[in-house]
Amino acid sequence: MSTRQIALVVGSTGIVGKNLANHLTRTSDWTVYGLARNPSMEQRILPVAVNLLELDKLKEALAKIDVTHVFFCTWSRQATEQENCDVNGAMLRNLLDALDAAPRLTHVALATGTKNYLGSFDAFGQTSLDTPFREEQPRVPGLNFYYVQEDILFQKAVQRGFSWSVHRPSTMIGHALGNAMNMGVTLSVYATICRETGHPFVFPGSPQQYNGLVDVTDARLLARHIEWAATTPRAANQAFNIVNGDVFRWRWLWPQLVAFFGIESAPYPGYATPLAERMRDAGSVWERIVAKHSLKPYALTELASWWHTDADLGREIECLSDMSKSRELGFLDYQQTLQSFLDLFERLRRENIIP
Repeated sequence: MSTRQIALVVGSTGIVGKNLANHLTRTSDWTVYGLARNPSMEQRILPVAVNLLELDKLKEALAKIDVTHVFFCTWSRQATEQENCDVNGAMLRNLLDALDAAPRLTHVALATGTKNYLGSFDAFGQTSLDTPFREEQPRVPGLNFYYVQEDILFQKAVQRGFSWSVHRPSTMIGHALGNAMNMGVTLSVYATICRETGHPFVFPGSPQQYNGLVDVTDARLLARHIEWAATTPRAANQAFNIVNGDVFRWRWLWPQLVAFFGIESAPYPGYATPLAERMRDAGSVWERIVAKHSLKPYALTELASWWHTDADLGREIECLSDMSKSRELGFLDYQQTLQSFLDLFERLRRENIIP
């Protein structure tokens, strides 16, 4: 019987899954399968094209894959949190049911986020939890599809005997296109539009976010954290926060983003000016920018997630996560946040996504 580790990265085209799958392929320890409805043809990632809501097809697609580790890195946004619970719960439940016959399944990792502490989109930011957020804090009241997924994972782990880990990143910064939770790419597009049109590059969020302390999570750091937890026995069966390890204020970071794009710094007006409204009609502007600079022909909707960036930057409470638990168990990696943004912007330029 093979002793090679077989990773199934679910959501392999998203910001978490893509960075994780690429990370795992950089060593000889893993054979990596990437599951998505429309998987990309990444080098050394074996595609599995299937819809998680179609159980019979899912069982068929996974029947011949000797999965040892599952990394669940996807979600499907619905109109209400009840629907989020129903659909996202079914996606995870179907996957684990489809792997009931996998004889070597030893670990399942679930990527969630700070909505564990902040509440669902329906009640976002109405939590009374103190900061920094710690893993042992109780669940906040109300529906939350993260909790539904955790309970499904815990129950199946007991039934099957595999270990699990839950990973709770903050706002994600990293390379992915067509992703709903990608502030870095969104801000790069926003800056490009401002530079090309002469509009001011104004911080669009709340005063609390502009002036207060905040942290983010580099997708590359998260990838290393997920692999660490999956392969470190003392980290088994635990939930972990994962953030870069530094803190910053947007009023400090924003001018440095301005400098990268070579645009004029605009003063913060003292209140939120959401991007979803300001960029509502920017699709045609982006098309002209793409044509002018011969960029890769991505539509604006494939690159920018205005609504999600507004949600993160518009929060009116402090959001910081404690990393002590991971540190005590041996995960000591760190990522400087400014470099997270600059690395991403440079890559987008190299790939001809932005000019």
